[in-house]
Amino acid sequence: MMDSSRRSAPPRASLLRVPKPIRLPFDPITRAAQLWTRRWGRTSQPLAMASATSIMRVQQLLITDYDAIVGRHGLTFARYEALVLLAFSRDGRLGMSKIGQRLMVHPTSATNIVQRLDAQGFVERVPNPDDGRGTLAIITPAGRDAMEAATADLVQRKFGLGMLSAAEHEQLFDLLRKVRLGASDFDA
Repeated sequence: MMDSSRRSAPPRASLLRVPKPIRLPFDPITRAAQLWTRRWGRTSQPLAMASATSIMRVQQLLITDYDAIVGRHGLTFARYEALVLLAFSRDGRLGMSKIGQRLMVHPTSATNIVQRLDAQGFVERVPNPDDGRGTLAIITPAGRDAMEAATADLVQRKFGLGMLSAAEHEQLFDLLRKVRLGASDFDA
């Protein structure tokens, strides 16, 4: 049984309010690409710069949206991803090194994520019986409930990408997968 005193309260609503972005009368990334070309010429990769900058901006928009959505359930998006990973595992438990590998984060980050989830009562940490020095993270019923509720909210919000068609989702995934493959993120 989990000690309820170890659970953190969900973030206050005031902490989740994100200031509304200033709506510009022009696309600043398009403008930056024009200025880039003017300063360094067409051979300086202005389209690559604009693509990279667009990816970074969309990442900022999505993580802000996701953190606000999962924050209603006492989570950050990184902690939500860890809970989903545990829920995907055969028996709701994984070793710390496996969590870090699958989330593609440094082992210290994986440990921090799991420690925070443990403090909230969303996971339990136990010694790994197969590795005397290792630790297993096990999703708790409270963690599963928070993850399911956050998932329902993300799905309802269409992961902040509702403006894209199914074909555009496939195209975007394929393009970004190509970048990840080129960076040796995984073996094809």
